[in-house]
Amino acid sequence: MGPKHAIILAGGIGSRMLPASSLVPKEIMPLIDLPAINYAIEEIKNTGINNIHIVINEQKKWMIDLLKYNEKYVSSLQKMRTDIPSNFLNPLENINLQIHVQEIQLGFANAISYALDEVSGPFLVLLGDNILIDEHLPPTTNISRSNASLKLIKKFNENKRPVVGLHKVTKEELNSFGVVKKVNGKITEIVEKPDIENAPSDSVLCGRYLFTEDFKDLLIKYSVEKFGELQSIEIQKHWMNSEQGLDYVDLDDHDWYDSGQPEVWLKAQIDHALKRKDLGPSLREWLVQRLSE
Repeated sequence: MGPKHAIILAGGIGSRMLPASSLVPKEIMPLIDLPAINYAIEEIKNTGINNIHIVINEQKKWMIDLLKYNEKYVSSLQKMRTDIPSNFLNPLENINLQIHVQEIQLGFANAISYALDEVSGPFLVLLGDNILIDEHLPPTTNISRSNASLKLIKKFNENKRPVVGLHKVTKEELNSFGVVKKVNGKITEIVEKPDIENAPSDSVLCGRYLFTEDFKDLLIKYSVEKFGELQSIEIQKHWMNSEQGLDYVDLDDHDWYDSGQPEVWLKAQIDHALKRKDLGPSLREWLVQRLSE
């Protein structure tokens, strides 16, 4: 049986995006005209999953009120913009949403733990500030923009093993990510933020995971008290070193954007706009003119 639950992690402080992130959480910063978290929600809905858990910190609780549009407000928005489908005006349409507040920032695996009492079976995990899209469209077009999570589920259904999403980066970027070694279709090594010369490949973890139910027990075996923020890496290493193994899917056919870094986010805005048919031609013309001045 495939996953019935998906967890979006949105509890980070967003320190690299300060002072903007003190007022606007990085997970709802817009990629032009669609908030970052909307992409994650639509990606999950594209898999058929309607149980979504969002893990936030205490300071972001008000963010959920923005997502929980009431019917009267959505109706007024639809009258103003009849060209935008209702699921973009109300991203939580037909979704069973649960909110979990992360009390202390103790890393990736610890953040997941806050949702696990309400989760059964295998489950998806998405970083709320990481966008993976393979269709560059305006919000007026009701077509799935990402098949990333769907690819993880298809891979899981083949072998029933945990799966991670990978994306290639430049050599200069390797020391910012968990870099993996791939052998015979499985991951055999994860090196966290290595030097270029010690990186086992140019493929890195890109914020998409499908974990099996034993993750709950492994949280205890590899405790946050002992491993801290590297707890999740130890759990993934456990799978790598067991008969179970750790599978992966390459997501290089998707563009990968991160709303948690100023320069990366600025480039994402430009790249996405250039690839949109409604914005690309005029923006390209303006850029050429501007850069020639």
